[in-house]
Amino acid sequence: MAKESISRRNFLAKTAVGVAAAAVTTGSSAMTTASYNRIIGANDRINIGFLGCGSRSKGHQNMVKMSAKDKNLGVIAVCDLWSKSREGTAVRVNEMFNTEVKQFKYFEQMLNMPELDAVMIATGDFQHAKILAEVVKAGKDCYCEKPMADSVDDAKLAREAVLSSKQVVQMGSQWVSEPVQRKVRDIVRSGKLGQITKIEQVWNDNGPRWHNPDNPKVKAIREEDTDWNRWLLGKPYEPFDPWKYCEFRIFRDYSGGITSQWMSHAIGLVHFYTDTAIPDTMVANGGIFGWPDIRQNPDTFQALATYNDSKLLYSYSSSYANKFGDYTCIRGKEGTLFAHGGEGSPRWFFIPEHLKLTGGFDFYQGLKEAVKNGQAEIITTEEYGMKIPPANLSDDSKFHMDNWADCMRSRNKETNGHIHSGFWHSVGCVMATRSYREGKKLYWDRAKEEIVDHPTS
Repeated sequence: MAKESISRRNFLAKTAVGVAAAAVTTGSSAMTTASYNRIIGANDRINIGFLGCGSRSKGHQNMVKMSAKDKNLGVIAVCDLWSKSREGTAVRVNEMFNTEVKQFKYFEQMLNMPELDAVMIATGDFQHAKILAEVVKAGKDCYCEKPMADSVDDAKLAREAVLSSKQVVQMGSQWVSEPVQRKVRDIVRSGKLGQITKIEQVWNDNGPRWHNPDNPKVKAIREEDTDWNRWLLGKPYEPFDPWKYCEFRIFRDYSGGITSQWMSHAIGLVHFYTDTAIPDTMVANGGIFGWPDIRQNPDTFQALATYNDSKLLYSYSSSYANKFGDYTCIRGKEGTLFAHGGEGSPRWFFIPEHLKLTGGFDFYQGLKEAVKNGQAEIITTEEYGMKIPPANLSDDSKFHMDNWADCMRSRNKETNGHIHSGFWHSVGCVMATRSYREGKKLYWDRAKEEIVDHPTS
């Protein structure tokens, strides 16, 4: 673990280093520093507002619905710049929760509600950090989708705002609350694998990810029904483009694509498993090979990073033109942890190194015999009936929602997806995005907290 990094067991003792949070003023006046939230009691309902009403917000709505009864959660507001999205979400939420929510175009308006306790952000990638800063400055707790930030400056802004507040923040990196993933971390921490020198993640798809040439939203949206200037939120002005508005993930000015959406989960899990924080070096490559459409971000991508103090090499790879062979592999001198499946798969096995099982994807038959004979282990928990878990899970995690709700009631800022984890995954993904785009190896200067193009020691 790097000297300047912060482990999950002591991060609250670390004083924040970062720039002062600046007010977001694009589109309307900035929030004042006044705090409007009420103190949440042990039995009070936690009132939530959805900020951003696109596809991921539907997942947030499902999560709240799953936890609403157990954790006494309610929904009182929805907010989105686009009238059609806002109005449609209000109808859906009213039906889901048997309530009548208020609708807002601008988040400042929603944050002025005294009865609002918490906000779930599901806006564009590049908007997350600035909006998170405004939410906590308004005295509201926050669930913020990943990536937390698409630049180091925005990551620092969000971190400083959260650490300067009393608010409870959960990153949308839901796998860190999944029971098997937490058990994997315990195994890594136990030393059972011996020295770990490499972690590999290969997560794939086969399709024009994030682009639909017949996207009904693109056909439906009109500039007069939204606020394009506000949507840009500080990005350089360009004329209204419905494709960029609705499919921002494939455009380089508004997302890293694979890095922002998938690698943010992936590298966050590496930090989670190994108690590391931000790579020392990063190099990346790839291209638009499988889907040469309107996209600007790669559909095929690979990154290699090193964590010097941990003597660890990290490999991340995604292809959107072939779906075969998703896996995660944690390689130690004394054993291997292997997950069959892509992002968030809880189907983990422990294989002792002395078994010398056949390598590659033909090892399963040998593994079955090893498990049967007690030589290898299926990693499972009571939540899965102590049986082999599935290879795929929904992104909508009740475990993660419950953790946030419990922390809001106890006022415990060390959520499973705490603000430092958001800073760490953001910097790692920005390093990977920039390395790919700039065609060079990059380094993290831990003293200055800057990405540089030369070794720092």
